[in-house]
Amino acid sequence: MEKSELTVTATLARLDLDEAEAIKLGAEVSRMLTYFEKMNEVDVEGLEPTIHALQKENRLREDRRLPNEAHPDELLECAPDLEDRFILIPNVL
Repeated sequence: MEKSELTVTATLARLDLDEAEAIKLGAEVSRMLTYFEKMNEVDVEGLEPTIHALQKENRLREDRRLPNEAHPDELLECAPDLEDRFILIPNVL
């Protein structure tokens, strides 16, 4: 990878690279590009495209409401802390 390409890409990515980092990153990017070129040599003729190597079916399911026999008041009784009919939770920030 050319140093100018690396500099432009780093600027667009808002990375502030010093000279040593630019040299190291340039070598790593060049190694990745070499690997990608090696991947282009693999014969993929006749292979069906996949999203994930292990995915065999769509993971989405039909939305459906499950029967719920519990009354809302019974469910609220399980909450550790309530204010009126609202469940109180600790602040996370």
